[in-house]
Amino acid sequence: MVETINIEINTCYVKVPNNDLEIDAYLAQPAHKATFGAVIVFPEIFGVNSNIKDITELIAKQGYLAIAPTLYQRIAPGFEVEYSQEDAGYSPEGYRLGLQYYQQVKYQEILSDIQAAIAYLKTLPNVKDNAIGAIGFCFGGHVAYIAATLPDIKATASFYGGGITTASYGEDTPTINRTSEINGIIYAFFGTRDALISQEENKQIEAELKKHNINHRVFRYDAGHGFFHGFFKDQYPFITQNPSYNPEAAPNAWQHVLELFQNNL
Repeated sequence: MVETINIEINTCYVKVPNNDLEIDAYLAQPAHKATFGAVIVFPEIFGVNSNIKDITELIAKQGYLAIAPTLYQRIAPGFEVEYSQEDAGYSPEGYRLGLQYYQQVKYQEILSDIQAAIAYLKTLPNVKDNAIGAIGFCFGGHVAYIAATLPDIKATASFYGGGITTASYGEDTPTINRTSEINGIIYAFFGTRDALISQEENKQIEAELKKHNINHRVFRYDAGHGFFHGFFKDQYPFITQNPSYNPEAAPNAWQHVLELFQNNL
């Protein structure tokens, strides 16, 4: 078992420049002076909300600089939806807006924003050379798969990335057709009871990774979509736990994420 540590961190909001655009991002980093591997955290359709900030902070507490850039900067700056205990999930309006914005995203713009985040990390004096990774969930899991095709990304954790086999945000070619471009190592996480991503889809992704001899591992759990959401309930009891959270799958997946980053960043 990989040890989970809990070092002191600092957090802040930053602006990531991308030509004439400034991308809002949440940054968490160890408080002590050293150089660290960096991890880009890609959110679900609900923006850089408390859940994504918690994940960003947890990664930083393991000794990495972690940054979560918004993916809707052009469409809906500042958009974020919080999990609602009253709604036992995300509000219908929040879900509707998240999907609406998601459907407006363009591949080339997402790719440009990923590249801008990488360029920003390279300007930071406490980021180690050649040690940038990515993690993403649902929409962000798909974006993480895209990020993995860039040479600067050495390790990627893609959680239940939707649409990888069928779409690529307005492009004719689905993202799975870019699998051969993946340079580093990628871990992909799926739930066998995921109503949004079929078993045929995740098997197709695994087959494509094998076909192109990509360094990878695929993990499947007896769980539904979003099984990692609420992982922090175990550590921070005051956080409302999402009912999709799976108490067996999430901690196991987290161990593999730690293994991935510790061995490659």
